[in-house]
Amino acid sequence: MSAPSRILVVDDTPNNVALLEDMLTARGYQVATATDGAEALAKAVAEAPDLVLLDVMMPGPDGFEVCERLRADGATREIPIIFLTALDDTFDKVRAFSAGAVDFVTKPFRSEELLARVTTHLALRQVRRSLEEQNARLRAEIEAHNRSKGTIACLVEEIRASHDFDEILGEAPALLQSLDQVGQVAATDSTVLIQGETGTGKELIARAIHNRSQRRERPLIKINCAALPRELVESELFGHEKGAFTGATQQRAGRFELADGGTLFLDEVGELPLETQPKLLRVLQEQEFERVGGSKTLRTDVRLIAATNRDLQRQVVTGTFRSDLYYRLNVFPLLLPPLRERREDIPRLIQHFLARAARKLGKPLDGVSQALVEQATGYDWPGNVRELENYVERSAILGKPAALETAVSLAGAVTWAAAKPAAAQPSSKTLEDVERSHILRVLEQTQWAIEGEKGAARILGLNPSTLRGRLRKLGIRKDS
Repeated sequence: MSAPSRILVVDDTPNNVALLEDMLTARGYQVATATDGAEALAKAVAEAPDLVLLDVMMPGPDGFEVCERLRADGATREIPIIFLTALDDTFDKVRAFSAGAVDFVTKPFRSEELLARVTTHLALRQVRRSLEEQNARLRAEIEAHNRSKGTIACLVEEIRASHDFDEILGEAPALLQSLDQVGQVAATDSTVLIQGETGTGKELIARAIHNRSQRRERPLIKINCAALPRELVESELFGHEKGAFTGATQQRAGRFELADGGTLFLDEVGELPLETQPKLLRVLQEQEFERVGGSKTLRTDVRLIAATNRDLQRQVVTGTFRSDLYYRLNVFPLLLPPLRERREDIPRLIQHFLARAARKLGKPLDGVSQALVEQATGYDWPGNVRELENYVERSAILGKPAALETAVSLAGAVTWAAAKPAAAQPSSKTLEDVERSHILRVLEQTQWAIEGEKGAARILGLNPSTLRGRLRKLGIRKDS
C-alpha cells in the first residue's frame, strides 16, 4: 500500500490552517503547516511535500516570492503549488501562474472543488513521475542496444509517441502548452472541460486524450448536446425502456451504457437543458443511472470529457447552468487558443488543407501564393481552423492548377473588407441581435438550405448540428 500524499498548507490565519488541516486529514492526506513565508520555504525543503497550498498575503516573503523561490530551487522545483487566496484580480492570477503555480483558487472556496483540484494535481504529479521513470528506462535501453539501429529507432519512436497528436498541427507556444496539458491529463481518469471558440478543434483534442488514456481500447462515444431535441436528451444519454414514451417501440441503450469502460465526449455541454443537468451530475458522482421509463439502477464506468464554446461561469450566474455541475466538470479545464493567437501556424495549416483538398478533388495544386498566405495570416478567422479549412477547399475548387492566387481565394468568400470593417459606427443592437440578423441573411441567400456545399452551415463555418442548435437558441424559424 502506497504512503499517503504529503501536503504543506501555508496560511497566516490559524482558523484557515485548522480548517484545511482537518479537511485534508479526513481524506487521508498527511498535512504539514506553515504560517509565514520563511517557515514555508524551510519546510518545503525539509519535508519534501507532494503539493503546496499557498496563501499570498502573510509575514515575511509573500506567496508570490515563496512560489518563485521554490521554483528556482532544484530540490523543490517539481512540487505543484496551488494558490489559495482571497485575491481575485486577474493581475494577481496572471502573476501567480507566471511565478510557477499550477492552479489558483479564491477564498471562500468550496471544499469539494478544492479537494478535486488537489486530487487532480497529485495524480498529474504521479503521472509525470511515472513518465520520467519510463523515459529513463527507455533511454537506458537505447544506450544498451546502441549497436542496433533498428532497436534504437523503435525506442525513439516510442518516446516521441507521447507528442504525436494526429491531425493537430502547429508549433505556436499557445497550442503546445495545451498539447502538453493533454499529455499530462490523458493518463488519468479526471474529468476534462475543453473550452474554446467554435472551430478550434475541441473534438480532436478529446480524441487525443482518449487515445492516450488507459481506456483507449474501449469506445469513445460522442454526443452533441446542441443537436438533440430537448425532449430526447435524457433518452440519448441514459437510454429508454420499451413503451417509455410515444415511439419507444423497443428498449434502447443510452450513450453512458455504450461508453462503459471507455470515454464519453459531451460536445456543446453548455446547451444541455437545465432539467437534465441534475441527472448528469448524479451519474458523474455516483456512476449510476436509470433508463427513461425504467426502475432498474445501472452502473457505468465512464471517463467524461466535455466541451463548450460558451462561458459556463456566466451561465451559472444567469441561472442557465447548475453551479454544482460546473464544478464537477471543471476538474481539469483545458483552454484551446483561437487561430488568431497562433498565426504562425496558418501557413502550415493552409498547406495541409490544400493537400487534402487536392486529393479530394483530384486536382493538382502545387502551392499557395505568398500574397494569399500574407492575407490569410492577417485575417482574424472568427470560425478558426474549421473556417480556414473550408476557405482553402473553396479556393481549391475555384482555383486553377498550380499555386492558388489571392484573387481566386477571395472569390465566393466573405471579403476581407467585410471581415474587418474600417471605422464601424456604434450600434445599439446586442451581440445576439447581430448574430440573428447575420444568420438570417445567410439563410435567405441559401434559400434556407443548411447542409451541402452551398448550405448556410458551410458559409458560416459551422457544423450543421451546431447551426441548428443556434437557430433554436435564437428562435429563428423559416416561417418567421
